[in-house]
Amino acid sequence: MPESQQDPITNNKTVAPEKNRQFLVVVDETAELDTALSYACSRSRSTGGKIALLYVYDVDYDFTHYKYVQELANAEARANADGVLRIFAQRILKETGREPDLYVRKGNRRDQLLKLVKERSELSLLILSSAIGKKPGPLVEAVTGKYAGKIGLPVTVVPGMKD
Repeated sequence: MPESQQDPITNNKTVAPEKNRQFLVVVDETAELDTALSYACSRSRSTGGKIALLYVYDVDYDFTHYKYVQELANAEARANADGVLRIFAQRILKETGREPDLYVRKGNRRDQLLKLVKERSELSLLILSSAIGKKPGPLVEAVTGKYAGKIGLPVTVVPGMKD
């Protein structure tokens, strides 16, 4: 655990940089993503930790009879994922001064998240934002409910923001 230090200007306690810590944010199309990213950037700036982004795509179409079409659909989905991650990576670089690690996976979002966490020991915290309303969102429900003991790292759930 890093030692606390006194900031000579503000007289506030500061935390020594946690250069090996990585804060994982799952990138999706929800409105809550912006809140999770803002929190992750703030946490990265204040602790020196790094951000990692996970984008999981899945092609819902069954093209088993048309292999070329299936390959084309997968290639397009992968290219879209790469493009989306590049946009968020630029934002993170601008806000924190550090380039994030980027992960793209194909399949079920929850399953791929659990798999990535097991593979990458440097991931130290999952940051999610809850949706406004009765249901916080499928990933929040999964990692705070049925899969809470299986995630293998602490989870921070940032409250969703009203527009």
